[in-house]
Amino acid sequence: MVVVWFGYQRSTDVGAVDAAQGLVDTVRGAWWSLPVFVGLYTIRPLVLFPATLMSLAGGMLFGPIVGIVAVIIGSNASAVVAYGMARMVAGDNRLAHPSGAGDGFVGRWADRLRERGFVTVLTMRLLLLPYDLVHYSAGVVRVPLRSFMAATALGSLPATLSVVTAGASVERIADGPSGLDWRMVGAAAVLLLGSLTLTVWIRRRETASPGPLRS
Repeated sequence: MVVVWFGYQRSTDVGAVDAAQGLVDTVRGAWWSLPVFVGLYTIRPLVLFPATLMSLAGGMLFGPIVGIVAVIIGSNASAVVAYGMARMVAGDNRLAHPSGAGDGFVGRWADRLRERGFVTVLTMRLLLLPYDLVHYSAGVVRVPLRSFMAATALGSLPATLSVVTAGASVERIADGPSGLDWRMVGAAAVLLLGSLTLTVWIRRRETASPGPLRS
């Protein structure tokens, strides 16, 4: 599906921003827009379509309240899809076992992600690392699904609230800053600052912990 999507982009010269705006223009006001949006968000990682653009589109289509609910459902469903695909494709690989990747950076990172799955995934979410990188990495390393989903749901919430809120204040994605409602931007900035503060607190708490925090 990734190859098909990128092939379509090359042949039509339609970028991700244009595709997201086309989605908004096509389904806006239709009674079936909500299930279609959630469905497309769910399969989004299969074509590596930017999650941020989908969240913006959710705010534009449904406003700040319904948009947040729709994006939360779609983003968490897409996380399960990507995690499951990575786990299935990677199988019982060496990264899924203690020190299986050696003592280098990748090995230490894999051990940390596997042993402290909830805290590590939560931290990566709050630091706004690329969503699909986190999804696929957790699947390859075989982070327990319950820990992965809990950390994803909690850690993605600040970014979801801020991006959907920003999307609800613009008519077109291409309008950029000129179309923003700055009250919405202020609320988004507060949410993002809160997520970064929470990340620092979690890191300090984990560092001060006398033993490994396992999930």
